[in-house]
Amino acid sequence: MARPEDALAPDLPAEHVPGDVADVPGAAPRPAETWLRIVQVHDRITRRVDSALHRRHDLSLTGYEALRRIAEAPGERASMGELAEALGISRAGVTSTVTRLVTEGLVVRERSSGDRRLLHARLTPAGRAKVEEARPTHDDLVAHLLTLLGDDAAAVTDALARVSAAARTRR
Repeated sequence: MARPEDALAPDLPAEHVPGDVADVPGAAPRPAETWLRIVQVHDRITRRVDSALHRRHDLSLTGYEALRRIAEAPGERASMGELAEALGISRAGVTSTVTRLVTEGLVVRERSSGDRRLLHARLTPAGRAKVEEARPTHDDLVAHLLTLLGDDAAAVTDALARVSAAARTRR
């Protein structure tokens, strides 16, 4: 009796007919493959950019991102909670990062005038200079690496934004 896959490839021996749709070029990847690629890309780009920032500016990627977020915040001032959310790290991680930036004279900690329990990080002139000095290193390297997305950049960005938004909601 003829099998359905024989009708699709009558000239190919049975061993050349994929048994699994995931083995067909262009077919949708399995979730585990997609997850692995996301983790690999994040890890590799992060290490590469972190290394460049350390070498050229004596600044970690996390430190740079914290400075950038503070620089972009109203009044160049952000709460620890805002930084933790923006950077995707714990409050303890933000505290550690901000402590290093304070020690280096790049930010100062301030209490909120409206709620004395709330702690903010404010950029110093040295912090503003450091983030502006490091920005081209960060942005140029990231842009260079992401050019490999080619014409798929908009679709990839949109898809990742949807996943990110869905992952924010807690179940």
